[in-house]
Amino acid sequence: MSPRPFVVVISGGTASGKTTIAQALAARLGDRALLVSHDRYYRDVADPLDHNYDEPGALDTALLVEHLRALREHQPVTLPIYHFPIHRRLPEVDVVSPRPVILIEGLFVLGDPAVRAQADLMVFVEAESDLRLARRLRRDVIERGWNIEQVLTRYMRDVREGYRRFIRPSRAYANVILDGEGPVEDSVIALLSRLPAD
Repeated sequence: MSPRPFVVVISGGTASGKTTIAQALAARLGDRALLVSHDRYYRDVADPLDHNYDEPGALDTALLVEHLRALREHQPVTLPIYHFPIHRRLPEVDVVSPRPVILIEGLFVLGDPAVRAQADLMVFVEAESDLRLARRLRRDVIERGWNIEQVLTRYMRDVREGYRRFIRPSRAYANVILDGEGPVEDSVIALLSRLPAD
């Protein structure tokens, strides 16, 4: 049997650059990599304006861990698809098979002991809060259907506190700290140097 997949867990604050870096690394690795976003595992929301997305309980991390364990045992899994404009999972799913490198990225993945137990490399992406807010504002308005007031209200009410309580402390578990403000290629090169040879 082939060796277990090498699992890279990438975390950081909202809009720190973790998804961009993970996508660039996955693109560089091609068929060797499977990228799974923790965002897929958000729970359905009845009232999105009153819901806090920026705490670990907003996501079904137990299901992510179940999928990660199965992938490490060379088993295919069925990934949920979360659709932010309607704040719920779609009935469709993505069926994926394991690859030699599995990339897991998300806000709270480093803070979860069960996720860390499956990780071979743990990464934290840093960026200043003003840049993260600007990036989040652009993303949530363009990609997720929020208006500016909704984004700012959520940021002030939930995002800053979620970062302070849950995300920033998880930095202590990282093997690698990346600069989310620097060139993405620099981060990709740094991570490639930590991966096992083909």
